[in-house]
Amino acid sequence: MARVTRGVTNHKRHKKVIKMAKGYRGRSKSCFRLALNRVEKGLQYAYRDRKAKKRNFRSLWIQRINAATREHGLAYSQFIGGLSKAGIELDRKVMADLAVREPEAFAELVKQAKEGLSKAA
Repeated sequence: MARVTRGVTNHKRHKKVIKMAKGYRGRSKSCFRLALNRVEKGLQYAYRDRKAKKRNFRSLWIQRINAATREHGLAYSQFIGGLSKAGIELDRKVMADLAVREPEAFAELVKQAKEGLSKAA
């Protein structure tokens, strides 16, 4: 039985890790042992932050909507409640974009939300 050397597979694995460590500082980009630790931790951060990114953006949209609705004399929760009572279904991403880019259209949304609140009361 012929002896199997592991040189090719090890070299390929090392190259893959070193390539992923491109842009790191110090020996972490060139030494395999250090790069392996740093790359694994980086992948953990990437996985975690893909989830956190969704939370952060939703929070940002809510802050933008809240700021825009307060200019029209409504709080965020009243605005969202009024929209649901008026039967308007828009996601927060679109509403935040309207608040920033098209204030006139957003003012119309606020007006409809106020009407929805007054009808329900």
